[in-house]
Amino acid sequence: MKKNLKSAAQGGFTLIELIVVIVILGILAATALPRFADLSNDARIASLKAARGSLASVSSMAHGMYLVNPVGVAAAGTVPMEGLAVAMINGYPSAVTGLATAAGLSANDYKIDVSGSGAGATVTISPVGIDSNKIGSCSVVYTATNSTSTPPTIVIQTGSTTSTGAGGTTTSTANANPICS
Repeated sequence: MKKNLKSAAQGGFTLIELIVVIVILGILAATALPRFADLSNDARIASLKAARGSLASVSSMAHGMYLVNPVGVAAAGTVPMEGLAVAMINGYPSAVTGLATAAGLSANDYKIDVSGSGAGATVTISPVGIDSNKIGSCSVVYTATNSTSTPPTIVIQTGSTTSTGAGGTTTSTANANPICS
C-alpha cells in the first residue's frame, strides 16, 4: 500500500517566515512614521488657506453689495452680512473684527488682531496655539484698501512663504516647506 505524500506536506508558514515578515513590516513602519507623526504644520497652513478664502469671499460679497447700491452703502457705512453690520471703506470691508466674524472665523479657532483704522488698517488672523513671537510667520493679514479701484490685499505668511490673494492673486514661494508651528 502506497502512502500519499501530499497529505503530509506543509500546510502553513513556518515561524521563521512569520518573524521575517513582522520584522520587514516593523522597518517599513519605522521609516514611514516620522512623515505622518506631526501633521500639525500642514493642518495650520491649510487652516490659514481656509481663512484667506473666507476673508476673500466676504470681501467680494460686500463689494458686490456696494456695487449694487453704492449710495445706500455709503450712507450707512456698513453692509449686513451673517447678521452683522460689516463696516465699509472705499467700497470694500474695512479691517475690523466684524470682518473676521462675518467670514466665520471664531475666536475659539483663531487669534484676531486689528491694527490701525480706516484705509490701510490691518486684521491679522493666526491659529490658536501659535507662540506670540511666531504670529508674524504664521498668519493671514487683511489690509484695507486705500482706493475704490484697488481691492484689499489678503496675504498668508508662513515662514518665508508669502501668498497674496484678493485683487492680484500672486503666489511667491521662497521656501518649499513653510514652517507654521
